[in-house]
Amino acid sequence: MRTKLLSPAVVVFLVMVSAPLNIAQAAQQVKAGGAATKLGRGVVNVITGWVEVPKRMYETSTNQGTAAGLTWGLMRGLGYGFVRTAAGFYEVFTFPVPQPPDYMPVIQPEYVFVDETTAATASSDYKYR
Repeated sequence: MRTKLLSPAVVVFLVMVSAPLNIAQAAQQVKAGGAATKLGRGVVNVITGWVEVPKRMYETSTNQGTAAGLTWGLMRGLGYGFVRTAAGFYEVFTFPVPQPPDYMPVIQPEYVFVDETTAATASSDYKYR
């Protein structure tokens, strides 16, 4: 007994029906990578937000003197640290949502350990639409 295989028309139909599903799955995987990056960035910023305090104290001491670093640098560090930690929590809780567009970072530089002059040139690549 001979069984008939699928006709070419049925094969073409199945390929045409399944192609949009494969494209949608690929798009979801790309977005998932952006969401994972956003989640990781948020966790890192929550954990390292406090590093802004000594960073700003050192920066201010270097540019304006020790007294300014111990006073104004401390205040700047507390402010920057609060903002970085809050941005980290925002990114952790909203990581599945592509806001800002394309999962771009909420603050620059993305991480406390990135040099701001380097981040300034890199941030020109990030244009909010």
